[in-house]
Amino acid sequence: MRRWDRTRARRRLGLRLARWRRARFQVAQCAVAAALAWLVATELLGHTRPFFAPVAAVVALGVAYGQRTRRAVEVVVGVAIGVAVGDLLVTLLGTGWWQIALVVGIAMSLAVLLDAGTVLITQSGVQAVIVTTLLPQADAGLSRWLDAVVGGAVAVAVATVAPRQPLRRPREIAGGVLRDLADLLGCCADAARGGDQAAAELALDRARGTDASIAALRQAATEGLDVVRVSPFRRRHGEGLRSLSATVQPLDRAARNVRVLARRVVAATRVGETVSAPVTTLVAELADAVSLLAGEVVAGEDLAPAARRLRDVAELSARVPRGDLSADVVLAQVRSAVVDLLQVTGLSQADALARVPPPQRRDVGG
Repeated sequence: MRRWDRTRARRRLGLRLARWRRARFQVAQCAVAAALAWLVATELLGHTRPFFAPVAAVVALGVAYGQRTRRAVEVVVGVAIGVAVGDLLVTLLGTGWWQIALVVGIAMSLAVLLDAGTVLITQSGVQAVIVTTLLPQADAGLSRWLDAVVGGAVAVAVATVAPRQPLRRPREIAGGVLRDLADLLGCCADAARGGDQAAAELALDRARGTDASIAALRQAATEGLDVVRVSPFRRRHGEGLRSLSATVQPLDRAARNVRVLARRVVAATRVGETVSAPVTTLVAELADAVSLLAGEVVAGEDLAPAARRLRDVAELSARVPRGDLSADVVLAQVRSAVVDLLQVTGLSQADALARVPPPQRRDVGG
């Protein structure tokens, strides 16, 4: 039991370290932006303790690339609303517990009526509290807003510096998904040939885990596009990332088809049903084509060779003799997966369907 606990603790530590490695550049950006915002507010504006300048910079940047510019604008506007409402009501009503409730309610209501995002609404309320309690002087509110402007501007400037890793990661994850699918197809072909139920069930368990990889790919693709939108230095990567992002859906469908294929192989091996040799050979051919596609995706190479291999598999699938239920189900999943994977190479769904010829209508003994 203790050994299991230690293993689990090491696994958790490894996951946390991996998470930190993915976020370390963003953390460094936040740290640098906070320091720069403080320097600008103190040295250029002459503010003695502009603590909200670094706060605004950190809130605007965060550890996610998405919508950084919008977050920076929302911080600045939210501060403006909170400061304006707070200053006005403190001047008219003074400070106290009921004034705090009134100021926060009005400031956040104004932000909601402006159809603001969560950051802006929250900042409106927070700044209203600060102005009402910590900075009841009228002139302090303006300096608070200027600090927010400084922090937001510094955040936007720092956000333009982006690493290459978020641009490479979607391609690496997509290649990993494809390698997994190729391996699963090869395992299914071997299990079907040998009637190995245990191997088929293991392949099915692994196939069920592809959802997490697809979700990671979707998130990585979104993050990469966010980097391109924020950083003018990475705009040239936009087209490639948009193309890669478009493959998430067909990859998801291909993974589902492979999962159904694996489930059918499990069912066949459980009852001793034989999957015909032409069908198992077809599955193995598809595994080789997907493996080639995985390598080309990771390397960022031309996908035409893999597309040709997939078309060869499609043509071979049309000539495979029809057999029993399991063979026909596996054959159908291979053909569906080929359509999805051809879309990964850049074809539209209509073009991909056109590359898969209709199957010949004949039985095994025909």
